[in-house]
Amino acid sequence: MSHDHQHRAGDTLIRLQNVYMQWDKIVTLSDISLEVNRGDFVAITGPNGGGKTTLLRIILKLLKPTAGRVEYLNQGCPVATLPIGYLPQKNMIDSRFPVTVEEVVASGLLGRKIASAEREQRVAEMIERMGLKEHKSKCIGNLSGGQLQRTLMGRALVSEPEVLVLDEPLSYVDKRFEHRLYEIVADLAGSTTILLVSHQMSTIAGIATRHFIVDHVIEECPACHHNVYFDCEER
Repeated sequence: MSHDHQHRAGDTLIRLQNVYMQWDKIVTLSDISLEVNRGDFVAITGPNGGGKTTLLRIILKLLKPTAGRVEYLNQGCPVATLPIGYLPQKNMIDSRFPVTVEEVVASGLLGRKIASAEREQRVAEMIERMGLKEHKSKCIGNLSGGQLQRTLMGRALVSEPEVLVLDEPLSYVDKRFEHRLYEIVADLAGSTTILLVSHQMSTIAGIATRHFIVDHVIEECPACHHNVYFDCEER
């Protein structure tokens, strides 16, 4: 999967300025400022309830912050949208909805101007890549947790997005596919801007270029790489 990047690496794609999020009187996020640049692989961790998923939803503009700004940029100019692929947490999906694996993966191409033949080919190739060929006609309610996670990953990847957002991507997947997922993400890291959220850092996070700890506030940890990161996470 490749992209023809016309802009130099390091261009800012997403900018958060002084973002606050408050529910009733409880502050979930406080004064968050963050820039994500083209080519970054950002790993975000922190304790449960610290605001990691809320931060992601704000970055995706699925949630409006109580205060502050979220901007998408292209060559330094604000734009309304970015080509983003999103893998949500499995528990955010209603598995009772009567939709098949094939339909879920194909939904990742909604709004994209692609010929029907290419659309069908991309979906078929992604289903194969996710190891779901035998399950493509199954309704998602009949899938195991790992199969549903792979289906959602296929939906996130099928459009070949410029930015890939992964919220707990290893949830429910077995060890065999965990290794395959690592290979997929490592391959994408050369051509795609990635934001990865996990409460538990893993091999995938080891190839990240930037690491943040979110616990209502955000702290970038420049020294947190590979095994060193586990020590830093416990601070």
